[in-house]
Formats: sequence, structure tokens, C-alpha cells
Amino acid sequence: MKKNNAAKFAAVLVAVGAMFLAHPALASDGNVGQVENFIRSIIKVVAGLAGLVATGFFVVGGFGYITSSGNPEHLDRSKRTLIFAAVGLAITIGAFVLSNIITTLATSAFGS
Repeated sequence: MKKNNAAKFAAVLVAVGAMFLAHPALASDGNVGQVENFIRSIIKVVAGLAGLVATGFFVVGGFGYITSSGNPEHLDRSKRTLIFAAVGLAITIGAFVLSNIITTLATSAFGS
């Protein structure tokens, strides 16, 4: 039952975050600059949503850690949640930085 609540909480966070992070960029005339802007917007939205979900899992893991009352099973589960949220956030930030580096290199090599 608690896993279902966590999944609902994550879904609500994603839905609310999508409303604030969405930015339309359309490539209607085939201009490469518009396609590049569209892809950058998609990457920013995905990275923002991943950050929002990671923040939610940090809150869930921290709350579980605080309320574990010394129960080793709950304590270990909360620690794993916090560690997995940190690893996921690190991977997301790394992917965001790497995609920006590759985009900058490709733009300088091929022009825009």
C-alpha cells in the first residue's frame, strides 16, 4: 500500500512540474536552429522533471529515516531510498552537462 502512495506522489510531482517546465519550441520551417532549440528545451524539461522526482524521493526517504523509530528494516529502506535518489540526481546532472557539452561542440564544428 505504501509503494502505491509513493507512486501516486511521484506522478503528482511529475504532473505539476510539467506545467511549470514546459516550453514550446517548434521547428516548422526546417531551420536547424529551431530544431536545436527544441531539443535543448526537451532536455531541460526532462532534467527538471528528474530533479523534481529526485527531490520528492529525498523527502520520502528523509521522512522515513526520521520516523523509523530505530526499526532497522525501515532505516535501511530509507537509506536505500536516499542513496538511489542521490545517484539518480547525479546521473541526471551528468547527462545534462554532457548533452550541453556535446551540443556546444557540434555547433562549433558544424555551425548552426
